[in-house]
Amino acid sequence: MRGINRQIIFEDEEDCHKFIQTLQKYREISEYKLYAYCLMGNHLHLLLMEDKDPLETVMRRICGSYVLWYNKKYGRIGPLFQDRFKNEPVEDDAYFLTVLRYILQNPVKAGIVTKVEDYPWTNYTDYIRSKYQTDTDLGLNILNVDRAQAVRKFVDFIDKDNDDKCLEIKENRQITDNDAIKIIKNLCKVERGSDLQMVDVDKRNTYIKELKEGYGLSVRQIERFTGINRGIIQRL
Repeated sequence: MRGINRQIIFEDEEDCHKFIQTLQKYREISEYKLYAYCLMGNHLHLLLMEDKDPLETVMRRICGSYVLWYNKKYGRIGPLFQDRFKNEPVEDDAYFLTVLRYILQNPVKAGIVTKVEDYPWTNYTDYIRSKYQTDTDLGLNILNVDRAQAVRKFVDFIDKDNDDKCLEIKENRQITDNDAIKIIKNLCKVERGSDLQMVDVDKRNTYIKELKEGYGLSVRQIERFTGINRGIIQRL
C-alpha cells in the first residue's frame, strides 16, 4: 500500500504503533497469518495468508480502520491510500523466503539504516527473539526444523547481499475468484470446477498449466475451485 500522491502515512511513532495494533486486531478477527510487515513512511509491505476472510476484506478492514483514526488525529478528510493495494501470490518456499527478505531489507536498501535489526517498524525481532506477535513458524521451519539453527540461518539469509525484486512488474489485475471460476468452466469445458478431477490426467495437466501460465490463475485458486491437490498444481 502507498500513500495517495506518495503522502506520508506514518508521521510519527504513534502512527506506526497504531497500524501494528490494527494488524493484530484484524489478525484475530479475520484469522489471517501475518508473516512479515514493514512500515516505510509513505508506504508499507505485508506478507500474509488469507484464511476466514478474503484478501480484499482483510485489506479493507485494516486500511479503513487506520484511515479513520489517522484522519481524526490529523484533522483531515478523504482517502489516505493510493488506489487499490498491489499484490501477488507467493506459491513456493523459495519465493516465500525471497519476499520475506525483500520486505525486511527494505529500510536498508532505502538507506534509512545500515542493518535490518536497527529498523524498529518491521517484525524482524519476532523471528530472532521468539516474540510471537507475528507468525514466524513457517519461515523458520523452511530453514531448519531445529529452532536454534533456524534462527541462525534466518539471520544469515536476511543479511545476505541480494538483488531481490518483488512486485516490480506485477501491474496486471489479479484474477478475481468469480472470473477464475468462469475461466475454469470455459477452458476445461466442465460444469463445475471439481469436474476437472475426472478428466484424463494428461489433458487435466494441460488445462492446469494453461490456467496458471495463460490465464494467470494462482495455485490457491485452482486448488480451491477444482479440489486438485496443491502439490500436483505446483509441480506442473
